This record gives sequence, structure tokens and C-alpha cells, in this order.
Amino acid sequence: MNESNSGVSISIVTSFPELIRGYLGESVLGRGIRAGLLDVSVVDIRDFAVGDYRQIDDYSYGGGGMVMTALPLEAAVDSVSPRNGRYVVYPSPQGVRMTQELAEDLGRIAARKRLVIVCGHYEGVDERFVERNADLEISLGDFVLTGGELPALAIVDAISRLIPGVVGKYEAVRRDSFFTGMLDHPHYTRPESYDGSSVPEELICGDHAVIEGYRRDEAIRRTLERRPDLIARAGIMPYLGNGVYVLQLHYPVLDRNGGESTTSITGMDLHDIARACCTYGVRKYFIVTPIAAQREMIKKITSHWITGFGAEFNPDRAEAMRKIKGVSSLARAVEWIESREKKAPYTIATTAKERVDSTNWINLKAAVLREKLPVAFVFGTGSGLCEHVVDSCDAVMSPISGGLDGYNHLSVRSAVSVTLDRFFGFR
Repeated sequence: MNESNSGVSISIVTSFPELIRGYLGESVLGRGIRAGLLDVSVVDIRDFAVGDYRQIDDYSYGGGGMVMTALPLEAAVDSVSPRNGRYVVYPSPQGVRMTQELAEDLGRIAARKRLVIVCGHYEGVDERFVERNADLEISLGDFVLTGGELPALAIVDAISRLIPGVVGKYEAVRRDSFFTGMLDHPHYTRPESYDGSSVPEELICGDHAVIEGYRRDEAIRRTLERRPDLIARAGIMPYLGNGVYVLQLHYPVLDRNGGESTTSITGMDLHDIARACCTYGVRKYFIVTPIAAQREMIKKITSHWITGFGAEFNPDRAEAMRKIKGVSSLARAVEWIESREKKAPYTIATTAKERVDSTNWINLKAAVLREKLPVAFVFGTGSGLCEHVVDSCDAVMSPISGGLDGYNHLSVRSAVSVTLDRFFGFR
């Protein structure tokens, strides 16, 4: 239809070209195509059929309804692009479920190759066409439609919204349901009062912070009530009104014999955990040790990267090292958080041991959203946290598991990274 400045190119192969063209010419998608932000072409399968009737379907072997034949379909797809320059998608009930992440992947593919979407009809298409040509089958859900045109348009629409400029404000796209994994907040417009129902006061108070807080809370409430299954893959950091903290205990922790002990600080932990904390938006990384010399060593190491030669050599590392704070006890760390947040943190103990009172990380992720408190993850060193430390926390996270029985001895650096990604990873 138009040449694309973005490089995103899509072709829809269909037996109902006017239906497709009608939709592509309207609204936001139509404006994006006319502006050259993406190139969408429509290919009529009947143009590649032979005979007076331009037949594109026939009876199914073994009985049943009509099936689209392979030859005109393949000729139509070949007319669009050679095999090495295309990626063919076939909407089908047998396909993988369409998701926001898949829409993003298809958008990246369409920037490298021409994305060809083939619309089936009747009982489907000859399986030999699918085997020879389709790179991916996609389903919109567990229901049946009369043809592939509606799924094709849905796929194009989902991809087009991700192209800067197609939707007026890209920030609006980032707030959409599923973009971060969470559902969107409710929306209202005039009149302020409608049939006895009014717009929530928070939205008309004029206070931007109150409005944002209301929208954040409503997105959380809706997701937890309507689609709790989304929580596992949701990036929840933007929905937290309070900070997240990592506490690494070097005392009191267990030694190999189960006794209470103190462990030494390692530079590798400082660097790796600080970078993980910075990546996932953690506000402060506490290192808990009662040994003054160890806390002084922390100051010297961080100073080198924040104000010394290291700050010039690697500015990004300086940003991460500013997250680090040495304290003498777990209680001091909790007091520091409470003084900054004006709320006591919701503390989550981590352990490599199975416990009857532990909670799966997915349910804890939902609890973090519900509690509306600062969150402090408590990690042990040595052979893990002492029992009384674990008991003092508000919750205990089930051990990180690789899916196999047996070996379960991650370093604290690995455990912190895995935990932060599960809770706060964005895609």
C-alpha cells in the first residue's frame, strides 16, 4: 500500500481482499499506512487460481467439508517474496496462542523479512501447503472463526501499535493491558455523572500523584481479581508505590555444621549483586555485618568506583555501586528502610531448604502487590539464614528449583538475580 520508512512489511494473502482493504484504510492503522510507517499489501488468492471458475477449494479426502487447495495458495505466497525473504504465518486453531510478546517478536521479524499472513477458510487448507510453507501457526484463542481474515487483521493491528508514530503517544501503548503483563486501569470521560454513577473522585481532584496512585491500584486490583494468571510474567515494578530492597546477611548465618557464624564479604558479591539491583530498580542493597573492618572495606571498594579512578573508567558501575550500604545488623537495615519509606517493610526470607511455611514465588509476587508496603528480600550467605532470622520475616519464599531433584546450591549472587528477575523482570 505504501513504502515503509520503518522497514516493517506485511502481506495478507486472502480470498476476501476488499474486506481486508476496508479495515486497513480506516482509523489509526490506516493513518499509519498512509504515513509510510508500515507497508501492508493485500494479495487475492483467486488471482492465482486456474480455470474459468478460479476455484481455490475442493472436497476433503475422506469426507468432510471444503478445503482450500495448495497450488493457488503457494503461488500467491511465492508472488510476494522468495522463501529466504519471507516469514509465513498461518492463523489456525492448532497454532500457538497469540500474546503481546509474540506480537513484538513478529514486529521484529517484519523489520527483517516480509511477514506473510495466509488466511484460510472453510475447513482449513491443504496440510501440504502448511508443511511446505508455514513458519508459524497462530491461534487467537480456543474458539472457531469462519476464516483467517479476522486473526490476520488482529495480528497486523497488534504489530502496528508497537511502531512509534502509529499511535499518537507511545506512552499510551506502554500503558496498554498486557504490555507490562498487567491489565490496564479503568477509563472515564464526560459527563462526570451518568445515570447515578460518578467518575471516581481521585481522577477529578487535579492532583497528578493521586491520579497515578489510583490508576496503579486499580490496575493491580483488576489483574489480581480477573487475571491472576498474568502475575507470573508481569513486570510489576512500575506498579509498586514503595521501594524494593535487597539485604545480604553475613551474620547471623549458618556454617556447615548448622552453627551460627559470620561470613566474609567478597568483592565479587558487591559488584554482581549491585549490578543486578540497579538493573531491576532496587533502591538499596544492604550488606549486613557486625564487623567494623568489613564495613570499612565496603566503603573503600564503593568509593573507588563512585569517586575514584573507577568512576571515570566505568561510570555505569558507579551507578550500581551507589546502591550499596553496609550496616551492622538486620534490625538497622529495617530501621533505615522504615525511616525512608515511612512504613515497615514486608520482609521475605529466602532459603534453599524446603519448609512447610514457605510460599511459591508467584503467590508472593501477588502478595507484594496486595500489601502496598516496601519490600525487603533477605538473603543468607554461608549455609543460609539462621532459623530465628527466617522466623522473624513476614514470609518465606520457596527454594529456587531447576526442575530436577537433587543439587540445589546456587551462589547468593545467582539467587539474587533469579529472584529479582522473577519478581521484577520486564519480558
